[in-house]
Amino acid sequence: MSLLADLTSTLFDRRYLRVRREKRNGRSVEDLCNDLLTSRGEVSGVALASTVLDAYAALDREGRLKFFRFLATELDLDTAALGDAAAAYAASHDPGDYKRLMALAEPKRQELARRMNQVPGATRQLVQMRCDLMDELSAAPELARLDMDFRHLFKSWFNRGFLVLRPINWESPALILEKIIAYEAVHAIGSWDDLRRRLQPSDRRCFAFFHPAMPDEPLIFVEVALTKGVPGSIQKLLSEDRGAHIDASEADTAVFYSISNCQKGLAGISFGNSLIKQVAEDLGRDLPGLKTFVTLSPIPTLMKWIRAEGREAEAATPEGLRRLAALYLSEAKRPNGQPMDPVARFHLGNGAILHEVHAGADTSGNGMAQSGGAMVNYLYDLSKVARNHQAFAEGEKVAASGQIAALVKQAQSQAPKAA
Repeated sequence: MSLLADLTSTLFDRRYLRVRREKRNGRSVEDLCNDLLTSRGEVSGVALASTVLDAYAALDREGRLKFFRFLATELDLDTAALGDAAAAYAASHDPGDYKRLMALAEPKRQELARRMNQVPGATRQLVQMRCDLMDELSAAPELARLDMDFRHLFKSWFNRGFLVLRPINWESPALILEKIIAYEAVHAIGSWDDLRRRLQPSDRRCFAFFHPAMPDEPLIFVEVALTKGVPGSIQKLLSEDRGAHIDASEADTAVFYSISNCQKGLAGISFGNSLIKQVAEDLGRDLPGLKTFVTLSPIPTLMKWIRAEGREAEAATPEGLRRLAALYLSEAKRPNGQPMDPVARFHLGNGAILHEVHAGADTSGNGMAQSGGAMVNYLYDLSKVARNHQAFAEGEKVAASGQIAALVKQAQSQAPKAA
């Protein structure tokens, strides 16, 4: 049986390669796409899909833009046929009319993407294709509907049920470790020794989500410090001379101090919510002594808001900065009612509690420029996450600790009087 399988696979591969060579034959990528959409055979379909991806990879920027415009216009919805199908189904509720309506309710470019995804490794190539598209959106906003299609498909393909949580440690493959260094977006990893300090000690952890179609590409990862008590300084947490490491069993707090999305082409596909909750549940099961799960998060737009409010003088003292940070995170809103701070939107939307703010917590150049050195703890109380998430989703209600509420009250009492 093994020999028969090998012979069958060899014959398939040879035919696949021959068909693949024949299909290109100097034809445009747009013509190849039309052929792929009408292809019926498995071998010819896979060969065509691979040829389309090869042809796309060979395009320059002008060629890619032309290709995206072809997808957006030539493979768009047939609105007239869709309207007729909707009317027919509304009148009959017949399964046949419903099937026709479903077929017409999505643009042909979505089916094209699914057919391209038949090729091994194509998922990663399609994620990169969306990266290329995103680079063109500001100059070609008419392509936004094409980006919506990519996002729609990726939300299904990268559903939580398909994701695999894997621990990252010093024994992980070098290829993965190199990508952790490259993708770290919050606190840069300056060297292999720096990475070792984040992965190897007994009181440090790192976890990442992977997708089976992209097994060597982390989608998002979180770095965790196991501590006694809630920390208020990222420098102390990451310092190479931070003192003796504690045994993991001695820790009472898990600190999520860095969360990095790795794939630009998956922007808008949320993984962080599931990642934090899964890691918290796994750590709590493995280390029963852990009672507190918090972040140590940046406040990237705090100083910009303080300057806009004309309260720079108040921010010059540690207590003044803490008051303003609490006020900003609790009360500063965008026109749609969401918190102005992007990190706050993420954690509060996930059901976290605004727990405490710290002055002098990030004294790096970037930390001082963004927030005057302030950082914030968001508390994940797993017994209250669902309730907090619901309250935030329904009315943008910010769950906050008593310490935060007191700081907000003090900041409001010291607000400059209007002239």
